[in-house]
Amino acid sequence: MTSTLTQYTLEELALALGDALNKKKWTLATAESCTGGWVTQAVTAIAGSSAWFDRGFVTYSNEAKHEMLGVALATIVEHGAVSSATAEAMARGALIHSPAALAVSITGVAGPTGASSTKPVGTVWFGFAVRDGVTMTRHRVFAGDRHAVRIQAVEFALRGLLAITADRAPES
Repeated sequence: MTSTLTQYTLEELALALGDALNKKKWTLATAESCTGGWVTQAVTAIAGSSAWFDRGFVTYSNEAKHEMLGVALATIVEHGAVSSATAEAMARGALIHSPAALAVSITGVAGPTGASSTKPVGTVWFGFAVRDGVTMTRHRVFAGDRHAVRIQAVEFALRGLLAITADRAPES
């Protein structure tokens, strides 16, 4: 999938997410690795987002995932930083380390380096966690260069969060 996503579309998604979070009286926390805080930037670009956005964790290194979010080093060693287990632990960690009601995590290989035979460039895992609710992960392999992979990941995360606020599961 090659994205033709524009910043305007990210802004539209972030506005819709803010409206949905406000209606539920929920706040959001993010735990980002390969997107480097881009979801956080997209939502905080919206005026008034302090009413529904609590905090963002940019945990690019394995040590940061462990120290800031409590991801067990054994999880990273056994499954890898780019895995369902790590994405799930990151999302749960964002909730543990914040008062937010909803969290998203993103960990992946944006490229052009860092790929392996089992995790090609474009491989991204997402974690979605609801306080006192479910935690789920989603996997995507996006096409394109580093920028394209990252922007598609941000779009997918925002759409997944919107689905959850509408009481639906994110796209499988």
